[in-house]
Amino acid sequence: MTRRLLLSYLGLAILVLAGLEIPLGWIYARGEVSRASQRVERDASMLAEVTEENIEKGNLDALPDVVGDYAIRTGGRVVVTDKHGVVLADSAPSGRTGISIAAQPDIARALRNQPTVATGNEALSATMPGSSGTTIRGTLRLTYPMTEVNARIHRIWGSLALAGASILAAVALAAFTLARWITRPLRTLEAATTQLADGPLTHPPDATTGPPELRRLTTSFTHTATRLQQLLQAQQAFASEASHQLKTPLTALRLRLENFEPYLDPRAHPSLEEAVGEVERLSRMVHGLLALARLENSATTPEPVDLDTVITDRVAMWEPLAAEQHVALAVTGRAAGRVRAIPGALEQVIDNLIANALRVSPTGTTITVHRAPGAELHVIDQGPGMTDTDRARAFDRFWRASDSHHDGTGLGLPIVRHLINASGGTITLHPAPGTGLDAHIRLRPATTPPRGDFSSRRARDRRTPAADRR
Repeated sequence: MTRRLLLSYLGLAILVLAGLEIPLGWIYARGEVSRASQRVERDASMLAEVTEENIEKGNLDALPDVVGDYAIRTGGRVVVTDKHGVVLADSAPSGRTGISIAAQPDIARALRNQPTVATGNEALSATMPGSSGTTIRGTLRLTYPMTEVNARIHRIWGSLALAGASILAAVALAAFTLARWITRPLRTLEAATTQLADGPLTHPPDATTGPPELRRLTTSFTHTATRLQQLLQAQQAFASEASHQLKTPLTALRLRLENFEPYLDPRAHPSLEEAVGEVERLSRMVHGLLALARLENSATTPEPVDLDTVITDRVAMWEPLAAEQHVALAVTGRAAGRVRAIPGALEQVIDNLIANALRVSPTGTTITVHRAPGAELHVIDQGPGMTDTDRARAFDRFWRASDSHHDGTGLGLPIVRHLINASGGTITLHPAPGTGLDAHIRLRPATTPPRGDFSSRRARDRRTPAADRR
């Protein structure tokens, strides 16, 4: 932002200087040319009077001295002709006398008693008739090179450019100081927001410098960040306390219900089993909520993880349980290598997805864990699948499909999505070929530089229990 402010100030200064200096230089250049043209015209008129007098008196030998002295003093060139246009004197060393130049336009006009003043790129010229009244005795042409005029014009342009550069340097220094002063609160705010995203805010932004509006913004941010940290601490304390306060009553309730079994009429046993099942489901739901709260309240940075090792380990762990249900587990695709993920996330993700797939897989089917190029992973089952509406809502907390007949809590996929997002990846659900569901995960290869614009979360010291996607 400092650079953009500095460039805007300099751009504005350049526009102002250009609007002032360019017209000023142009006006001066035109004035210099006009003054030089007037001087040449005046000198030509004076010399024309002198040469006309010498021609009238027949003193032609004095003409070379007159024009030569003027040429030496001013650097101009003087050509004098008689009334027929024949050259009588030429101040140029290479000039020739005795030749007629009456055909030249300016000489022809002067012979008709009409003066001519011309301004060219190389020289200024003035041609005057040498006359007394209407009697033409000769002409005089004075040519003055534009070298000195152009040199003076270039000097003024150089002076204007030097003045503009000095002004721009002063403006740049002042603009840089002002821009740093304005953006200092923004830099401290940026550092504070980065720190807050990664954890507690231990260095609040400086609210004593910068414009009043930014100081008020900094103060409001500090107050908001402090309040947010207090709320997060209260939530973490609640999660920690609830973990101890809820598990004991639920365990005691389950034991008491099970103790009722010898004393109940056999006809009440089904209701007792349903009650125990609901208590177990409530216990799993509490565990899931506490795990999700820990994920949201704990931050870490994704690290390189060997995806192939994780897949091999988790599939080996689930194979005995899958074999009991007569369901096969298969790993396909080329080795995926190392990917970026928060510690422990991939294990929980694969556990949840395989557990979900086992719950819906019919006997004799296969659950495929497929590795695709680009750090992509597919967990594909051959169950009943999901409708488009169900897939759109599958990541909502506590949501279960209307045709679900098992006791899932509806927290498994929300936990999976949170872990994947925290690792910088994405997860989507698609219909599998034929029948079933394809959970498509896209991760970041470990060779990809970690992004610094997000804060990732993870669960610590606990493995999230598998939950249902329905």
